[in-house]
Amino acid sequence: MTGVLLRFASTAVLVIPAVSAAQEFRLRVPLGLDERALVIPADNPLTQEKIDLGKQLFFDRRWSKTKTVSCASCHQPQRGWSDDRRVSVDHDGKPTRRHAPTIINRAFGTIEGWAGHRESSEDLLAKLPFTSAKAIEANLGSVPGYQSQFQRVFGTGVTADGVAKAIAAFQRTLLSGNSAYDRHRAGHADALSARARRGLALFEGKAACAKCHSGFNFSDQGFHNTGIGTGGENPDLGRYEVTKRRVNKSAFKTPTLRDVALRGPYMHDGSLATLKEVVAFYARGGIANPAISPDMSRLDLSASEQDDLVAFLESLTGEIAPETAQLPVLPP
Repeated sequence: MTGVLLRFASTAVLVIPAVSAAQEFRLRVPLGLDERALVIPADNPLTQEKIDLGKQLFFDRRWSKTKTVSCASCHQPQRGWSDDRRVSVDHDGKPTRRHAPTIINRAFGTIEGWAGHRESSEDLLAKLPFTSAKAIEANLGSVPGYQSQFQRVFGTGVTADGVAKAIAAFQRTLLSGNSAYDRHRAGHADALSARARRGLALFEGKAACAKCHSGFNFSDQGFHNTGIGTGGENPDLGRYEVTKRRVNKSAFKTPTLRDVALRGPYMHDGSLATLKEVVAFYARGGIANPAISPDMSRLDLSASEQDDLVAFLESLTGEIAPETAQLPVLPP
């Protein structure tokens, strides 16, 4: 799939050819993000109709087993597209093992989930605790509005594969950039406060946060053991459950730090309530265990320096196209 890249001041626009001129979709990439790193699968090109369908499905509860939860139940727009609960819940309202990660800027990655148990955004329905292919097709297949939309977008009736592709297409529009940090990098020296600038210096230097939270999206897309969740009789084994490699025991994916101030509680188990607690945790060197990442070590950070790091993390709150969070009209 090829496209034409257009630039307008601080915004880059990737024009993705669609089925017809009327369906042509322009993905707007905010300041600070790298459009060259976008991952748009050839078998799931972006079109406006597909994105609109995906947004409806994202907010629709009817395709869960009990018709009580939707993607937005755990990936809440007002919470940085994450969850305000310590751990997310399933379709019966029972707690799951993990806190729902943010889904912003997933257009720049492939492997999904804290443990990387999904190969792509299109694989997002695999192993979800609140639905199944059978439930999807049974619950949505009788909705006339969805029947007609699926025919227009995919040329088929309602299918679980189509639901996954449509939601993945919508999810790729959730791009957050143009933060105070990005404006500072673009040459606006006064975009960051003095405290945030000190925090940036610590982030890239003494605190060594950038070892894992690297690149324009502040994530190396890797898996690391920080010690969180390693205690108790049944520790969460994280990436090990996928790879069966000892080096991956209790290793979890490095999340993007963009919009991080909006989405507490933190870590894969939601055990740290605030950014101040997160910074203090890393300053202590995490929790010792046999598989802890070699990048984890105790940091000599004063209370003031820790506050500076929090100020920098807060400066990573960006802007997402406001229409993405507006509730869609669902088909009857």
